[in-house]
Amino acid sequence: MQALILAAGYGTRLYPLTQTVAKPLLPLAGRPMLDYLLDRIGEVDEVEAVHVVTNHKFAHAFREWARSYDVRVHDDGTTSEDDRLGAIGDIQFVVDRAGLGHEDLLVIAGDNLFDYSLADYVSWWHGKGETSAVVVYDVGSLELAARYGIVELDENDRVVSLVEKPEQPQSTLASTAAYIFHRAHVPLIRRYLDEGNVPDQPGRLVAWLVPRVPVYGYRAAGEWRDIGDAAQLLEADNRLRQLAGLPLRAVYSLD
Repeated sequence: MQALILAAGYGTRLYPLTQTVAKPLLPLAGRPMLDYLLDRIGEVDEVEAVHVVTNHKFAHAFREWARSYDVRVHDDGTTSEDDRLGAIGDIQFVVDRAGLGHEDLLVIAGDNLFDYSLADYVSWWHGKGETSAVVVYDVGSLELAARYGIVELDENDRVVSLVEKPEQPQSTLASTAAYIFHRAHVPLIRRYLDEGNVPDQPGRLVAWLVPRVPVYGYRAAGEWRDIGDAAQLLEADNRLRQLAGLPLRAVYSLD
């Protein structure tokens, strides 16, 4: 199994912070956001290598960060929102560049913070046979659900549907950006793109896969945060500062 962290976005909702620092490298309680994700991936014995895909603008910063870790950084060559490949395009870019077409892929967005066990997730997935999977998290309200990709599961936790930001959500189970693509399904990513489908938001790929191959939803417990805006960034920083015994802050700072 290969792990791939998606970190090629430009984090425009966090400007001006992310004009000079890539969102996944923003410090939370004194550590880059990506460090926490690597901690989780490190729990998975099956992971043979960790790949990070980023854009050309921040590639140097990611390479500097990666010097402390056994991580392969891939520069997708893009420089702005106008020419970016999109998250699904970036998955295919790394599959092609690193020769991962016959590997199981654990794919996680670089701005995801969570405390569930990735080792448990992978173990659960192994028990499902030749399937792909997505982590789902109960956001607790239909109002919140309208902000996310919402998943409907059957009685066996197989994904029946996934709808991005529905106006009238049918459940409160949100798709989080943590996926496992079975090696038999990885070639379908190329097919999805070749058919002219939207190359961004991996949830769209999962929704496309659902009628074609088995996809299951892993129900995550504990805390999950998608760092999208300044309020979520401050909340995540203070939560981790609290756990580390550091004083809380009223305003986020890079210091």
